[in-house]
Amino acid sequence: MNKPTITIVIPAKNEEKTIGEIIEAVRPYGNEVLLIDGHSTDKTRNIASSLGARIEFDHGRGKGDAIKTAIEKVTNDIIVFIDADGSHDAKDIPKLLEPILKDEADLVIGSRSLGGSDEAWGTIPDFIRNVGAHIILLAINYRFGVLFTDSQNGFRAVRTSAAKKLTLKEDITTIEQEMLIKCIKAGCRIKEVPAHEYRRKFGESRFKVWKVAYRYVWSLVKNLL
Repeated sequence: MNKPTITIVIPAKNEEKTIGEIIEAVRPYGNEVLLIDGHSTDKTRNIASSLGARIEFDHGRGKGDAIKTAIEKVTNDIIVFIDADGSHDAKDIPKLLEPILKDEADLVIGSRSLGGSDEAWGTIPDFIRNVGAHIILLAINYRFGVLFTDSQNGFRAVRTSAAKKLTLKEDITTIEQEMLIKCIKAGCRIKEVPAHEYRRKFGESRFKVWKVAYRYVWSLVKNLL
């Protein structure tokens, strides 16, 4: 039996200060590093290309758009998603892959509830984001009778064949809860592993909870039905 092939996907936009470090860190864990670029205006693409990463463009609509683009483009057996800002530890990738490689899971999510987070309660926006995430998680667990601990973390691995069947629609970070819900509905085997979340190393996140809260609510409602 052939060993499953792995693509490490990094959605990124204007992350020139960290992208090189991330690519070097993830390289040992996959057969391919794929940068999904959100039309960066800095040197993100140049750095990634110089380090041997494959470059594809999304349609400029957000992280969900990047993830959908990756799922469309990837032909390897397993996709690992990791953020470009340094908030995830590449050394945790084997933990994400192990249940899939053992044929025990189709989707594996890195849980910050199990692994800890430097951003959970640090500021008022962090607090609001965390409370909202817990409310969404409770709704998902109640609706489907499951006991997950993190529906929002983008650090995850998924069997490519399963991901391509989900018909994901969301264009922003709401895609992460959509992916989980649709995997539950599809009968996919889902596991969580501990994964620590670090504060981004440079710059500020473009995620503004008060601007997208209504989209999280609407995404949750329509996908829970």
